[in-house]
Amino acid sequence: MPRRPRVVSDVPALRRAVATLRRDGRIALVPTMGALHDGHISLVRLARRRAKRVVVSIFVNPTQFAPNEDFSSYPRNLSKDLARLAEAGVDLVWAPDVKVMYPDGFATRITPEGPAKVGLEDSFRPHFFGGVATVVAKLLTQCTPDVAVFGEKDYQQLKVIARLATDLDLPVKIVGAPIVREANGLAMSSRNAYLSEAQRGVAATLCRVLKDCAHRIANKAHVARVLDEGSAEIESVGFTLDYLEARHVDSLAKVETLKDGPIRLLVAGRLGTTRLIDNVAV
Repeated sequence: MPRRPRVVSDVPALRRAVATLRRDGRIALVPTMGALHDGHISLVRLARRRAKRVVVSIFVNPTQFAPNEDFSSYPRNLSKDLARLAEAGVDLVWAPDVKVMYPDGFATRITPEGPAKVGLEDSFRPHFFGGVATVVAKLLTQCTPDVAVFGEKDYQQLKVIARLATDLDLPVKIVGAPIVREANGLAMSSRNAYLSEAQRGVAATLCRVLKDCAHRIANKAHVARVLDEGSAEIESVGFTLDYLEARHVDSLAKVETLKDGPIRLLVAGRLGTTRLIDNVAV
């Protein structure tokens, strides 16, 4: 039976544990909000290739949820998560509660710009990247990793965090990990637990349409026309679409032609009460 990783939940214990791990070499951090699935485990595997020791944080961050979002109902199962992390060979789990991360009197927030202000997730969740930037800055400061691994499913978030680390001169390399998908193409997400079996089949439309649009744009089809037709197809199966956009892979600026690239296609929409995001490279 795999050895369960050590779990710490206060900052002094974390710093002692990290100091011990560092004696063996480089440390990688995988930040998560728990409810772990195969996509998260793929991040752990990548982290193990990049460092000698792996730390996983589990913290459902309230500051990135708006009042009308699913903070209270977000899936949580620490015991199950720890079992999965044991199988993956994780060395340490940082599992603070809200009072540890945001103690009484906490008054400092990071307000990111650049890739956080490009009219994608920020248009629909204006609170989101401030909450993400603040908690990630805390996690990187607390855990002092050499490498931190984030999934490409949250592509705009990945760009925001990379910019954060660069702008604040944080001594950490931010690494993006490829999206892991279910058999039907649906990007793995903790929020997929909210979907019914029928909705899971419908949700796979996002990936299928994205790949079709990417193929057509790569073959020099008119970008705006492709996106209009892709949007109509996604909405025809029952999604309420927030956006389907073609953006530059680094700056996230809007692109109009293939020559403006390299291009990433990004999509977000609601199916019933569940909001899903996805993206693919062109």
